[in-house]
Amino acid sequence: MPTPFTALVGVRHPVVQTGMGWVAGPRLVSATANAGALGILASATMTVEQLRAAVREVRSRTDAPFGVNLRADAGDAAERARIIVEEGVRVASFALAPSRELIARLKDAGVVVVPSVGARRHAEKVAAWGADAVIVQGGEGGGHTGSVATTVLLPQVVDAVDIPVVAAGGFHDGRGLVAALAYGAAGIAMGTRFLLTSDSTVPEAVKARYLAAAVTDVTVTTQVDGLPHRMLRTELVDALERSGRASALLRAVRHAAAFRRESGMSWPEMVRDGLAMRHGRDLTWSQILLAANTPMLLRASMVDGRTDLGVMASGQVAGVIDDLPSCAELVERLMSEARTALHALSAPT
Repeated sequence: MPTPFTALVGVRHPVVQTGMGWVAGPRLVSATANAGALGILASATMTVEQLRAAVREVRSRTDAPFGVNLRADAGDAAERARIIVEEGVRVASFALAPSRELIARLKDAGVVVVPSVGARRHAEKVAAWGADAVIVQGGEGGGHTGSVATTVLLPQVVDAVDIPVVAAGGFHDGRGLVAALAYGAAGIAMGTRFLLTSDSTVPEAVKARYLAAAVTDVTVTTQVDGLPHRMLRTELVDALERSGRASALLRAVRHAAAFRRESGMSWPEMVRDGLAMRHGRDLTWSQILLAANTPMLLRASMVDGRTDLGVMASGQVAGVIDDLPSCAELVERLMSEARTALHALSAPT
């Protein structure tokens, strides 16, 4: 099913596996790439050395194109971009808008730049700066998210820019792909659906927690890091929403100390990253600390299986997913469903 996006990045199917921290590692990314979709490696939870090693591991597992997701506001973003160029990675994706200079540097090296946005004005900005495509996430999507539904946001962005638009937030099957194409998108991006595959390294007990969730078990809270964050409601989320300022600060310091040991970052570096995530919002010190060490809260669930101590970022689609196919099975099924839906639409009545 060729689209402007598949032609741009060189994949067979207009499907993207998003760069989820602690989830989108070499195994999931290479399985996605081998299935003909675009796998994106999550680098925010890796050191620079780990990123290079992960890129090389993906390359050893597949000859297909793949991408790396970067935090545009990270202090070492330029160094990570250099690794992408040196290792011949096809796509650089960003959770926040990269600078005009960083976009130019990557494009000059032949890297396809695909930022993720949650508003029309952000899409217009990165398109004007030279982005090759854009992923637009509606409020149904997991992790940091906005309040505008995909069905409202997507057509706005499609009408506003003349680069390929990939739709994210609320997608899990072929019918969704056809709907996105009808809106003018050139593909769809999915996170939770790829998390819930047999190729995902997330502990099986955690996957079971996702599969058991209803749509109403997926909530949006600002109590983790001060920004709207869509996730499964867990014991930690309940505790954060009940806790007072003193206990929230104590918990934040404890998590921050654990993340500092894991990442090797200094306290000033952690505070700097936390402040960079504020986006002009009035956050408490506990929220700033939590913003800096949110990856540690994700690791508790996604790596250690401690759903009582961690957060479980999730799109609303978790409530309608009930199986764990391989990436190959998922992509094949999704494309078959899409072809069936298109045939039904074109059949005479």
